[in-house]
Amino acid sequence: MRLRSIFFLLALVILFAGCQSAEPAEQSSRETPTDIPVATSVPTSAPIPTPMPIPIASKEGWELVWHDEFDNATINPSDWTFDLGGGGWGNGEAQTYTDRPENVRLENGLLVIEARKEQNENGGFDFTSARLKTQGLKDFRYGRIEARLKVPAGAGVWPAFWMLGSNIDEIGWPDCGEIDIMEYVGKEPNLIMGTLHGPGYSGALGLTSRSLQEYDIADDFHTYAIEWDKDQISWFFDGVRYHTLTREDVGDERWVFDQPFFMILNLALGGTLGGFISLDTAFPAYVYADYVRVYQEIPQT
Repeated sequence: MRLRSIFFLLALVILFAGCQSAEPAEQSSRETPTDIPVATSVPTSAPIPTPMPIPIASKEGWELVWHDEFDNATINPSDWTFDLGGGGWGNGEAQTYTDRPENVRLENGLLVIEARKEQNENGGFDFTSARLKTQGLKDFRYGRIEARLKVPAGAGVWPAFWMLGSNIDEIGWPDCGEIDIMEYVGKEPNLIMGTLHGPGYSGALGLTSRSLQEYDIADDFHTYAIEWDKDQISWFFDGVRYHTLTREDVGDERWVFDQPFFMILNLALGGTLGGFISLDTAFPAYVYADYVRVYQEIPQT
């Protein structure tokens, strides 16, 4: 009976932590740590999918202002930099982020983020992955922010495509604001989430919307997007809008989504939202990004 009570309490903790954001805490300004596993010289050999090409085509009244199709030989340092290190990232996550080719690279016209389970010198295992960001390089205020991604399967994986206010180093989180364009957790294979975090509505109080599908999302590429202006943000899955939040929806709290934000792509493991990493989850686990595109409305003359 005592063991059953413990399991019940653990289930309650996971349930109430499910809306936690991927908060960077203090790690965004950390220097390169010394505990990142030594490179093994070659990435994992694995089949790389070839997605059906999606041509760049903006709808009437919009123009493409920035994009990365990941067709180069290496990741463009003018567009992307990396968060490095471990420590849980404010969410109890299990991985250490690196910029090694074992964890992040371009291959077959795709950005590949590879989460690995690697044996450490103590005879146990460490998890490694990658988190890319455009902080200090590219930021945007308003528009359609879109990525075409293939996420991994398995309980404990937690990929995300999201944005943080560019003033985070000056005022901190959550006052800077956070826009989660897409979060996916392998323990719920047919569900995606979009969330706003801000002052007074962060963490478990974040304003979350959910889109439930009739199939496993990890089986194929899908597009994830927001359309964002000074007064509202709408979320899209494969071109279909599934939720909109407005200034009025934050009530008496501050709407902080009228300033520049930068983008983040990452693959976390475990943590408050990812949950327990199942022994059945296959490693390496991969996020494949076909492209990231930013459109903005053409000013009316």
